Amino acid sequence: MMPDLGKYATEVLAAWGASLVLLAGITLLSVWRARAVRRALAAAEARRRADG
Repeated sequence: MMPDLGKYATEVLAAWGASLVLLAGITLLSVWRARAVRRALAAAEARRRADG
């Protein structure tokens, strides 16, 4: 149920929208970085195993 936001409805909804977009962006960047770090770690471990 949506509360009546009155004359500030546009600003409140825009703030919520911006917050959700930023949260999604941070989440995607975090997942992307985690995958890159996982690949780098796997490569480093493979080199270490190959070196003996």
